[in-house]
Amino acid sequence: MSSILLALTPVAKLATMAKAIGVDIGGTGIKAGIVDLEHGTMASDRVRVPTPEGASPQDVLTAVQTVLRTLDVHESTLPLGVAFPAIVKRGKTLSAANVSKEWLDFDAERFFRDGLGRNIVFVNDADAAGVAEARHGAARDVIGLTLLTTLGTGIGSALLYDGVLVPNSELGHLNFREFDSVEKWAATSAREREGLSWEAWAERLQAFYSHIEFLFSPDLFVVGGGVSKNAGDFLPLLELKTPIVPAIHRNNSGIIGAASLAGD
Repeated sequence: MSSILLALTPVAKLATMAKAIGVDIGGTGIKAGIVDLEHGTMASDRVRVPTPEGASPQDVLTAVQTVLRTLDVHESTLPLGVAFPAIVKRGKTLSAANVSKEWLDFDAERFFRDGLGRNIVFVNDADAAGVAEARHGAARDVIGLTLLTTLGTGIGSALLYDGVLVPNSELGHLNFREFDSVEKWAATSAREREGLSWEAWAERLQAFYSHIEFLFSPDLFVVGGGVSKNAGDFLPLLELKTPIVPAIHRNNSGIIGAASLAGD
């Protein structure tokens, strides 16, 4: 009997592999997937729907319900993490740069928990991406300060010291030149809106990264967001003292990080 049980153990472990669900809410898209927590990789296809125009709480909740149904995990008991583009403190969203102002000082974690009918972990989206890269990606085992930025509708940031997250940095909202938020000038959305070449956009990124390099003296920059898949078009154009590399998990980092935190 014991020999049969021992023979079945590897199969049993495979069947019970630790997994969690990650949802990444962005300014333009809401993405979700099932994550293999041991390896920090996607265990399902990624599903995506556009972020509803205006991004009000109820409309965003409805979109999240849609991606969970599409994944067929709307009734799952797997841990669920939700990443959101705002300062998140004790479950409340304290900023609303690229979503409805209804999110300001909003009890978002409770809202999603009630709306989805289950417990969740709720976290800033760039912080989630930073956790993914620190545990399973470009920042793994890095000693000192890693500064991750997500380039997309805005610019998110995550600070990690010896792999430990310092939450809710908002470096995309630094005052810069005539802009009250540098992301209005240097985010991917600015490049697309103004039709900038990679070279012209890299000049703006050079100014941004040089500024935060001076402020923080990081040991590593990691660049995430959807545009990280095109890292070869702009990262080699930057001249910094600090190494700068693309996120290994690219635009899945938020999903993987949210799921990882939910699985803790």
